[in-house]
Amino acid sequence: MLPISKHVSIPSSEIELQAIRSQGAGGQNVNKVATAIHLRFDIQASSLPHFYKESLLKLNDQRISKDGIIVIKSQQHRSQEQNREAALNRLQTLVKSVAIPRKKRRPTKPTKGSQKRRMESKTKRGRLKALRGKVDY
Repeated sequence: MLPISKHVSIPSSEIELQAIRSQGAGGQNVNKVATAIHLRFDIQASSLPHFYKESLLKLNDQRISKDGIIVIKSQQHRSQEQNREAALNRLQTLVKSVAIPRKKRRPTKPTKGSQKRRMESKTKRGRLKALRGKVDY
C-alpha cells in the first residue's frame, strides 16, 4: 500500500514494478545487474477517487502518457531497493501534488505611478533616438 492521504492509498497490486539495467557509466555492476526500476501505474484502471483521476489526466506532465499511464524510471541509486523506494516516492509526490487546490489568479492592473514612469522612459528614449538623425544646416 502506498499512502497518499489519510483516506486514500494505492494498493501494491495496481503498481507495476520492473527491474531493468541502468544506463551510463558504472562498470560491471551496471552491465550485469538490473538495478534500475521502471514503474508503471494505470490511472484509469486504479482505485483512486474520481477527483484524483481527473486531475492527474489533466496534468501536462511528460511522465503521463496519452493512454493515462504514469511511467517513472528510477536509476540514480546503486541498489534496486533504493531505486524502488525512489520511484514509489516520486509517484506518491505526483499524486499528492494533484490534491493541493490551486489558487485562482486575480488579474492586476499597473499602478498610475508605474504607467507614468513607463511613458516618461519611452519619451526620453524617443528623444535620444531623434538626436541620432541627420543634422540640417
